[in-house]
Amino acid sequence: MAAKADQRVNNRVVFERGIPAQMMGIDGTWRRECTMEDVSETGAKLTIDGSVEGLHLKEFFLLLSSTGLAYRRCELAWVNGDQIGVNFLKLGDKKKKVRSATVGA
Repeated sequence: MAAKADQRVNNRVVFERGIPAQMMGIDGTWRRECTMEDVSETGAKLTIDGSVEGLHLKEFFLLLSSTGLAYRRCELAWVNGDQIGVNFLKLGDKKKKVRSATVGA
């Protein structure tokens, strides 16, 4: 018998040593080094270097490449010490509304 938590873990890719990444505020006013511990299609678990106090974590970017070309827009799901869970935000919802309005015109 597998618990729900086990099912969720099976859908995640866990990195043995973590993947170096950066978090950046939507407005670009702050950055923080972090390590991506695991990732799924819908979110990730991050370990943050330094304090998260005072950062606007409601929405931010997770930068996965040193050039900033690979990134995901995130929202905070949970905090546990220096680790946070994030949900990836998708732009698809806004685009669907625009397309359906265009098709109806």
